[in-house]
Amino acid sequence: MLVDVGEVSTATEIMGAELAMPILVAPVAVQRLAHADGEAGMARAAAGAGTVMCVSTIATATPSEIAAAAPGARRWFQLYCFRERSVTRSLIEEATDSGYEAIVLTVDAPFLGRRERDLRSGFRVPPEIRVPSIAAALGEDREITVEDMFSLLDPTLTWRDLEQLASESPLPILVKGILTAEDAALAIEHGAAGVIVSNHGGRQLDGVAPSAEALPEVASAVGGKGTVLVDGGIRRGTDVVVALALGADAVLVGRPALWGLAADGERGAGRVLELLRAELALALSLVGCPSPAAVTADHARAAP
Repeated sequence: MLVDVGEVSTATEIMGAELAMPILVAPVAVQRLAHADGEAGMARAAAGAGTVMCVSTIATATPSEIAAAAPGARRWFQLYCFRERSVTRSLIEEATDSGYEAIVLTVDAPFLGRRERDLRSGFRVPPEIRVPSIAAALGEDREITVEDMFSLLDPTLTWRDLEQLASESPLPILVKGILTAEDAALAIEHGAAGVIVSNHGGRQLDGVAPSAEALPEVASAVGGKGTVLVDGGIRRGTDVVVALALGADAVLVGRPALWGLAADGERGAGRVLELLRAELALALSLVGCPSPAAVTADHARAAP
């Protein structure tokens, strides 16, 4: 209390660049299933909010198409490594040439988790929804299941592959899917510029730890030698403050941004991001922090 919060800024610096807030848009696949605006609309919404969109490998437009639809927007590219390595190399090259600023290597899905909701519903991506990366890996455009998508991914990746990717990539690599101090330390040791604490929305392994519980030990293991982000369960501005207090430099939001997109396309996604920014500003002021940088571990405590 009694901290001057007459002027509160949500601005922060991530990976050497200024953002309007420590809230990024997480990679979410097949966004045209939610709204015809798809990834292009989400990219424009993120740009309007002054933040980064992380484009999924399993997007309904190519990296270059999304870049062209939102010129000047800041983007990262989330990478799944395909068994067909030429497809992976092509995606990295296209993202690099299209001005993406980082590669987010997802490592927690060597195989598809048992997603019983999808199995019960018989979920498929209809043939009129194009997924260019999957079409390239399959060699054709057709109706696909989630199982089809994940069967194309390479389950043999090791830390040596990360080291090679980091040494060859012109862009910094962040490793997404880290939940332990040991893996966080290995990621930095093998060339990652940062880690993303994530349990893939709880959809890969039943009983896995919530990302908020894993975050403090991961942040401690990284020890300032790389960027630490977190996703999973971020629904309000107060959640962002908690994540910052637990050691994150920023958060990624997936479902809330997608809900906004589903409700009203680009405008809806932008509205959700603005709501989160406004809630964050209010939460910062009420805990006596004029900026995200002022949040420390003392601003959060474990529930009894």
